[in-house]
Amino acid sequence: MAEKKYTYGLGRRKAATARARLYKGKGDIKINGKPALDYLSGNKTYLAEITDPLALTGKQKDYDITILVKGGGLAGQVDAIKLAISKALTVEAVDLRPMLKKAGYIKRDPREKERKKYGLRGARKKEQFSKR
Repeated sequence: MAEKKYTYGLGRRKAATARARLYKGKGDIKINGKPALDYLSGNKTYLAEITDPLALTGKQKDYDITILVKGGGLAGQVDAIKLAISKALTVEAVDLRPMLKKAGYIKRDPREKERKKYGLRGARKKEQFSKR
């Protein structure tokens, strides 16, 4: 049996990493082997956010998408998935890149959690200062 052709995209956000594969199809989205709405706990807002790059380019019904996502929380995973789908779309059709870039879907959000420092309660919070 021959492997189906796909386009690959990688997205990261906070501690989450998403790998998206776009296959020619009819618009099914699976995340870690589950239908997207089930994986996102029925949250339609997150589902709409994931499909934003597809909606912008008008390709919602053109691709079946399988996504493997690890790490982070649900919000970070959603942003990572959105970036992965956007990157895969730009590999598939280079002419879509300016449209996705203008909408801000290609940019990786670099903000990460800052590490805890010794002698402090967290990354920056200190003990209350006592003068006497």
